[in-house]
Amino acid sequence: MDLRKELDSILRDGNDEEREILSLAVQAIQQRRDRNSAYLSGFMGLKGEFIGEDEYQFSIPITPFMLNKAGIVHGGITAALADSTMGSLINRRMPDQYRGAVTAEMKINYLSPGTGDRLISRAKLLKMGSHLATATCEIRNEKNQLITHASGTFFMIRK
Repeated sequence: MDLRKELDSILRDGNDEEREILSLAVQAIQQRRDRNSAYLSGFMGLKGEFIGEDEYQFSIPITPFMLNKAGIVHGGITAALADSTMGSLINRRMPDQYRGAVTAEMKINYLSPGTGDRLISRAKLLKMGSHLATATCEIRNEKNQLITHASGTFFMIRK
């Protein structure tokens, strides 16, 4: 496959959805270069903010990349968003003697189809111990419809 020819073909002959996917790929590469984040974070456009001392939020547009055949947000994308929101909260709140946290366990409940224009994912820290941290996460759409509830345990890695 000649990548340059394929890209030119998509830019010239592709539909809007295909061009949007290419744009998201460029966004993912740039975010990886700028922030050393996972490519998936870049595809989803993750840029978070604290909304309280122990609460963290991502608000992202629903894009064609996220949709399954039924036109709703794929459950794996929703799970990745919940995991990323809780993980980002814990990684930003843990003490300096740790270099990062990784998911040890996560439970997710899918409550409504992922539809609408935006997903708002909010994580709350429940407890931070010396090795493990626990958090919950709710994902809603822009109409405040509860789509997903998740809980997770994260292992904190010492420096």
